[in-house]
Amino acid sequence: MRKTHYAMAAMAAAAALTLTACGGGSGDDGGDGDKVKIGIKFDQPGLGFKDGNDYKGFDVDVAKYVANELGYDEKNIEFVSAPSANRETMLQNNQVDMIVATYSITDEREKVVDFAGPYFIAGQDLLVKKDSGITSPEDLNGKNLCSVTGSTSARKVKDKYAKKVNLQELPGYAECVTQMEGGTIDAVTTDDIILAGLAAQPAYQGKFEIVGKPFTEEKYGVGIPKGSDKCEDINKAISKMIDSGDWKKALDANTEGTGYEPNAKLNPPTPDHCS
Repeated sequence: MRKTHYAMAAMAAAAALTLTACGGGSGDDGGDGDKVKIGIKFDQPGLGFKDGNDYKGFDVDVAKYVANELGYDEKNIEFVSAPSANRETMLQNNQVDMIVATYSITDEREKVVDFAGPYFIAGQDLLVKKDSGITSPEDLNGKNLCSVTGSTSARKVKDKYAKKVNLQELPGYAECVTQMEGGTIDAVTTDDIILAGLAAQPAYQGKFEIVGKPFTEEKYGVGIPKGSDKCEDINKAISKMIDSGDWKKALDANTEGTGYEPNAKLNPPTPDHCS
């Protein structure tokens, strides 16, 4: 994390980083009167998904673990929908205290927000029907490849690996998978953990598989307001989750039935992103 030493930024950080957006208290012990607002995805099965009044997924499990280590009971967590396009704005405007939502750490984003982590390292991959014969992006020439509207994932495949692939954009990955089940789509592409979460849904278990050859690298971090003093504490929580085995348990539970394993060279390191 690149902390600023300017007075105005320090004042803003002091106001924003008590992690008590909805309650009183100092934010140091997460007591019964304190609340923490955490941005997650509401529509990403296996990662961040709102099911009635319940929140499920790997990102949700990470968020709960981190919040608990910071001193917040689960009942004092308020989950907030954090669409990809709104994440920086939500942190800058103190609408949330942190964001755990497949939020890739990039130099551009670090100009306006800070990150703890990474808590996961994903890679772009392909989801295909079992026994489809597709084993790499190069196999997609003449095939129909789906990704979501506005994503660069499918275009990356066409530009770099399969110039004759037919690209199909749909509003969401769930729609892509539904059409693949029906036979009009041959493959879906995005980050491998997102694909695993989709394939793990009860309606799809046993039908699809991840090719298992990631061709990009995405480091997912916990987004926090610029100048936050919580980075080290969040990193300690992530490290503890990994070392205790709870991280692996959460990953397995949310990708059950898919055979998904993170690429060996992409296993999350002990978080050391703060500086």
